[in-house]
Amino acid sequence: MAAHQGARSYRIGLLVPSSNTTVEPEVYRALPPAATLHTARLPLTQISPDAILKLVEDLEAQSRLLATADVDVIVMGATAPSFLKGKGYDQEVTARIERATGKRATTTSTALARALRFLGAKRVVLGSAYDDKVNAIAKSFLEANGFEVPVARGLGLVDNLQVGRLGPESAYELASGLDHADADAIVLACTNWRSMDVIERLEQETGKPVVSTTQVSVWDALRIVGCRADVPGYGQLLRSLGSDNRLAAVV
Repeated sequence: MAAHQGARSYRIGLLVPSSNTTVEPEVYRALPPAATLHTARLPLTQISPDAILKLVEDLEAQSRLLATADVDVIVMGATAPSFLKGKGYDQEVTARIERATGKRATTTSTALARALRFLGAKRVVLGSAYDDKVNAIAKSFLEANGFEVPVARGLGLVDNLQVGRLGPESAYELASGLDHADADAIVLACTNWRSMDVIERLEQETGKPVVSTTQVSVWDALRIVGCRADVPGYGQLLRSLGSDNRLAAVV
């Protein structure tokens, strides 16, 4: 952990797609008082494979700039750019950030797989803001990492600004409509989709863990830096941070 003055604190670095208007406020609200948020941007306006590939061209440069804030961890806070090329691509992205900065790093997709394993989920249903093409890539990434995904449904959106303008009810309605009877958990994918505020409600109504890609990013970042504080209001995963002794063993 970086050396800070006074009481122990944690600096969370976040790489954000340039047109994402949701992930920063959602992460900021979920961080405990001991943690602060620091961001840099990567160019993206359309959620399409070609645009997503271009986003990571600036990865090292923006990561180095973010590292000058002496952050304790850098999170690639974008879901599709960290799963685009399938299993292992998220680890490649993490390695690029760590080589460029000397900082610990993770990605949203890495965090998602870790969180699902931590929760003991093997069979999940997937809801996203994506179109069929990107949603199929997300499904394949989860399956390649050992999870069954019997149901995957997206909103069909490509314009990232349009995704950011959606209210949280869009996430609630899509998740509620998924056939989750045989699922261990519900996954809501896309960090620009406002879904954090409906996690508790969905968990209460379904009796199952609900994870969003922003929520898992917060969880993994705080886990990595060793911040052990309950984060209420955003589902059982974030509540585990203050009390679960299994966190150190997560890989």
